[in-house]
Amino acid sequence: MRWSAGWYGIVGQDRRPAGGRAVPGLEAAWTCGWPAARVRAVGDERAALAVIGECGADDAHLCDALPVVRARGWRALTRWPGSYLVVARGGGTLAVIGDLAGQHPVYFRTDVAGTWWSTAASALAALDGAPVDVTALAAHLAFGQPDVLATRSLFRDVRRVPGGHLLLIGPDGAAVERYEPAAYPRAGLRTQAPVVRAALAEAVAARIDGRPVSADLAGLDSTTLACLAARRGPVTAVTFADGRLRDDDLAFAVRTAAAVPGLTHHAVPGAAGTVYYAGLDDLSALPVTDAPNAYAVTASIKRAVLDTVAANTSGPGVHFTGAAGDAVLSAPSSYLADLLRERHRRRALQHALGHARLRHTSAFTVFSRACAASRTGLAGAWRQTAAELRGPARNWIPQAQRPFAWTALLATADWMTGGVRLMLAAALDEAAGALTGTPARLADWSDRQDLARVGANTAGWRALALARHGIELAAPFLDNEVIRACLAVGADERGDPRTYKPLLAAAFAGSGVLPGFVLARTTKGGFNALAYAGLRDNASSLRDLLGPSSQLAALGLVTEAPLADALARAAAGQPTAQGALHLVVAAEVWLRQHAATATAWWEEVRGRVAPV
Repeated sequence: MRWSAGWYGIVGQDRRPAGGRAVPGLEAAWTCGWPAARVRAVGDERAALAVIGECGADDAHLCDALPVVRARGWRALTRWPGSYLVVARGGGTLAVIGDLAGQHPVYFRTDVAGTWWSTAASALAALDGAPVDVTALAAHLAFGQPDVLATRSLFRDVRRVPGGHLLLIGPDGAAVERYEPAAYPRAGLRTQAPVVRAALAEAVAARIDGRPVSADLAGLDSTTLACLAARRGPVTAVTFADGRLRDDDLAFAVRTAAAVPGLTHHAVPGAAGTVYYAGLDDLSALPVTDAPNAYAVTASIKRAVLDTVAANTSGPGVHFTGAAGDAVLSAPSSYLADLLRERHRRRALQHALGHARLRHTSAFTVFSRACAASRTGLAGAWRQTAAELRGPARNWIPQAQRPFAWTALLATADWMTGGVRLMLAAALDEAAGALTGTPARLADWSDRQDLARVGANTAGWRALALARHGIELAAPFLDNEVIRACLAVGADERGDPRTYKPLLAAAFAGSGVLPGFVLARTTKGGFNALAYAGLRDNASSLRDLLGPSSQLAALGLVTEAPLADALARAAAGQPTAQGALHLVVAAEVWLRQHAATATAWWEEVRGRVAPV
């Protein structure tokens, strides 16, 4: 695993990260697993600055930013292209700043001697064997929104820095401070379109540095990145083309590769084993990650893609994926609740009609889903959800049939024991009482949570790519500046049902980057067929994984009867809580891996790590 860590305290420490490499110019800070080229630092007698990851700033840019560090202009340090961690010291203050999408998360724990910080919560837990925080893991399963419990991590006594916040450590201790506004000032779609195009072009360019370049070539989002990369050199483009998918990704990919110079296309054929949930009888084949991640479930599919990339490139390179494109370029129809709250009833009705046509349902059904969420804010919604958790478990219906919610209660919550549900309800009430500076719009909250969830999952995909072939995964839609550019456009414009991904269309129309037939596309591939095939083909392995030896069950996070019913329905090809099963399997894999893997996170040092 790649991770970073550091110490700030009045006395030194007798340990450091095992195999860690000291960050130049910063006392008591280390990186583990990061190539030297991805760790850069500058400094003078009054300030020091390090960036860890894919950062588009050159050394001159970093040196020019030292006065910004001294002036504590922290947000400015997050505005370079790429995805990276910032560690900055000005005087006696240390700032540790992750990215907006959680690909570089920040955790910390403090005692009387000082503060350890790290990008790996597991490492900080290993300092004294801190156990999993059952309530926090229950929140992860029940809500799917990383910031609901704010600074509470998946490990007891290890705190996390929520999205849009930074960790500030000084002589008076550690504090979490917001650096990113909870909502961006609104910009019109047409005005913002060239800003989005420029941000994406810079994000792609920041990764192209002589390494072999590959890219997914499937939907609109990945195709955009592949075409941007092809303007700078040859790109090995790959499309997963299992016949069971019955989509038009392959047809569009072949046509795009023929029209865009620099793209060399390869189809990745499916096989019996390229389905969801394959290979879970041997968890040692999966890389250990710091948190549960969705790609534990789809690893066989991702391996097939990566194997094709490795077979058709000259060595380990950078691979572009369109992950998070949906989250920033479009918006779920829950924004209708915001239109109603702000009394834009005519626009809400027009959009409800459009979404109803797309979903083959009635406008009344769509409209009615938005009403309850339009009458409450985030804190009130959490208190309502806490009350629901104190009641009986619900019968399953598809999430798309439930009302829109600030924080949806997923089917996983109905599989938990009553005791865990009560603990979770109490934690949610406490979180509601502690809320400050919350966004007024549901879409502003849910957009950030969707990105944080995708970012955490993408870290698992990145670990898989590095472990198997040394390939660096690039997800430019998760970059800070791309997020800012896209989310400045209101959700009602990004999610307008009259046009498929209108922000992308406006950003690239007439640019020459994408062929016109790509921008005119209105279809999107899906993996439902492979999900059901995997549930059917791997039913026995899933029953073993989630059966009597389940660690989730031992913690009260799942119970036997509803889970067995969901698995039985899935194996029979009947509608079931697919998303909930996905979450539960990923969490079970994570718990088992951490119990079985003796990771050497720390090593003792002679003398002590110098105090800061």
